[in-house]
This record gives sequence, C-alpha cells and structure tokens, in this order.
Amino acid sequence: MASMEIDSEKTHERKQSDYTCLDERFEIQKEMYRGQQYSQIYFARLHLMRTLLYSLAPSWKPHLPVCKVLGLEEGKECIIVGTLFKHMKLKPCVLDEYSKERSVTPLVKPRNFMHPDDSLILEDESGRVKLGGSALSPAVYVTGVVVALHGKETSAGEFVVEDVLEAGLPPQLERPLDHLKEDKYVLLVSGLSIGSSSSNPLLFQLLVDHITGHVSEDEELGLAAQIVHVVIAGNSVEFPRKLLTGQNMASKDQSTLYEPIKELDIMLNQIAAGVSVDIMPGLNDPANFALPQQPLNRCLFPGSAPYNTFRSCTNPHSFDVDNIRFLGTSGQNIDDLDKYSEAESKLDFVERTLRWRHLAPTAPNTLGCYPFTDRDPFLIETCPHVYFVGNQDKYDSRLVKGSEGQLVRLICIPKFCETGVAVAVNLKNLECHTRSFNIQL
Repeated sequence: MASMEIDSEKTHERKQSDYTCLDERFEIQKEMYRGQQYSQIYFARLHLMRTLLYSLAPSWKPHLPVCKVLGLEEGKECIIVGTLFKHMKLKPCVLDEYSKERSVTPLVKPRNFMHPDDSLILEDESGRVKLGGSALSPAVYVTGVVVALHGKETSAGEFVVEDVLEAGLPPQLERPLDHLKEDKYVLLVSGLSIGSSSSNPLLFQLLVDHITGHVSEDEELGLAAQIVHVVIAGNSVEFPRKLLTGQNMASKDQSTLYEPIKELDIMLNQIAAGVSVDIMPGLNDPANFALPQQPLNRCLFPGSAPYNTFRSCTNPHSFDVDNIRFLGTSGQNIDDLDKYSEAESKLDFVERTLRWRHLAPTAPNTLGCYPFTDRDPFLIETCPHVYFVGNQDKYDSRLVKGSEGQLVRLICIPKFCETGVAVAVNLKNLECHTRSFNIQL
C-alpha cells in the first residue's frame, strides 16, 4: 500500500491486514429457476433448524417427549418444533393493492402492520396448530421463525405455550487475541445516496479525504492510517424517479441516469487506490431486488474495477479481516421486521435475527428472495464477531454475549447522506465509534 504523506517530514504507513471473502453461499450460480415454489426453502429451513432444536431439547426439558403437530394429545405436556406463521389482520394483500388503483381516494399506508388481534400458528410437515398463552408474544415473532415450544393442547384444539426455546447464538470461531496488539479499523458506511436531492458532494469528499489520508492534522492522518478496510453497505446511488417510467429514454436522460454511478466510481477510485473496499448492493442500487442481492456489475465502475483492492460483493455480505468474522446486510431484513413486529430499537431486531440464527426470517413471506430448492443461505451457521446492518435512521451499537461465551458486536449504520456519519470498528477489541463528517454551512 502507498504511504500517506502530509509533507516531507511526516509520513504514515497504512497498516496491513489479511482479508477473506465468504460470500459464496449468497451467490446464485448453478441454481436455475424452473418455476419452483417457495415451499422448498421453508422445508430446508425447518429440516436444518429442527435437527438443531431436537439436539437442544433434552438439556432444556429432559422429562418431556417431542411430538409432531399431528401427534398432539389433549392435556398432555410435550415439546413441538415447527415454523411460526403469524396471522395479521393488517398485512397488505395483492387484492388491496388492486383496489387502491381502482379507488379515487388512496388508502393510508401504515408504517407498521401490527394489530392487537394478531395470532401465531405453528406448522410442521404433519399439520398446523393455533398457539395460545402469554409465553409467546405475537408482537415479538414473525412468520418464518423456527422454534421449539413446551405446552399442551386444549379441548378447543389450541396449543397453550408455557415456554419457548430459540436456537440461540451459533458456535463462534475463537478471536485471535495474540497477534492483534495494535489498533486496526474497519470503516462501515452506508446510504451514500449519490444523485439524491439531499446529497452533498462536499460531504463525500471529506469522507474520501479522511480514508485516503489527504488531511492536514497529524492526529487525523494517524487515524486514517489505521483503517485497513472499508465497507459500503448499500444504497450508494439514487436515480431520479421521473426517469424510471419503463419507457424508452432519450439519450439525454440516459446520460442523466448514469451520472450518480459515474460520481460513485470516481469516489471509489480514490478509496481503492489506498485501501481495500467492498461495495454491497442495496434497495435503491442497480441490482436484483430479491435477496440475496448479487454483486453490482463491475462494468459500472470502469475506474475502480481494475484495482485488486476493489470488490463488488453480495448482500448479505460475509468476510474475515485478520480472522475477525464480519456479517452484514444493507438493511432490508431489519426494515421488514420493523413492519411486521415490534421492538424498542432496531438493535433489538438485529439481536433477534442472531438468536433465531436466521438473517431474514420474513423471506420469502414479505421480503423478496430467490426460491432456493435445497438450502436456505440465510441461516447463520457460524456466529460472527461483528454483525452490521446498513441504512438505518441513526447509529446504535451493542455487545451481545452468548451462552457459550460468544461475543458479538451489533451495529446499526446510519444513512451517510442524512447524517454524515461512518462507523469505525476496532479489530483489536471490537469497540466501535462514529466518525462524523458533517459540515455546518
């Protein structure tokens, strides 16, 4: 890597790190769409999660038998394992969308679809049963989560839940504390939204100058030299909606549409010249809509793509830096949970997905995803050390501890376009802090 220089007297060498990309399971390569339905991804999820929950059940409730839904007996306590389905009164329906188009007065679109009458149902391949009792709150759970439940069936055919067993945090690779004796940072940023009316080119340039070391203060230059990797977590560009009509565009409009990508490429070019950078697709980026989103095409970045430090990655994205495991998304999974369940903060949703061992439990029910036939790539098989989610309204962070000593740093990355904030994670101790590039005009 090139050294960063302020003047002839002071030079700072950028610190080095080992990087491994682990996106293979999120890549759609050999899969082919042959009209398959989504039931197969649910079967794959249930099969893997049930095997895990069956192995945990003896130490959880050793005196209780494990039954299938079809084998329930009235009044007999037992454990059942299955996939939750949440019956929601306010959940949007395709027919409602059609009625909106036909209606003169548009219907109000709520931010959250929760209702006091929402109820939960547990389903396995033998059947389904309605759940009751106060141990399982419909406000917390969503369709697609696999759990083990302790309870008994009533005469009305309802299963009254007395206790719940979630999968919990998966096993974690041991953190290599011996060779990490110096501060090294991974910089996380999301929601650049280049091309939007609220984007500020000066803000982006301040970010780039900080990363590349083109700053005047020696202290800030020292901080920049400690950045060993940069991740841009989705929604990097925003296109003018008036141009996206589905009609053929004039050459002038085509040129306007490409401007945000061109500006992003210039920015990435500067970063990749000094430090390795990963870019993930997001909801507004020119990538496939359904998760897992595939890497943005390298031909969009003629200036950055030639650098071996530039990587176009999937969403979700998993990688190791100096044997510290990172896992993250551009935010669609958490935003969807926010619509169909309730929590005090977005970090609670992030922690729930980790304890459920599933990145996107609402896919494919309310979150678009590819119809995999033999696997569910969103299952979290290895516990990350850092789990980040992009494009959130504000920065938030928490350290979560697992029952087997796992330590995970959860991070909500705010939208850079609105806040001017990036998040730096220290590989030495998993501590993180914000770096603000906001300017008062």
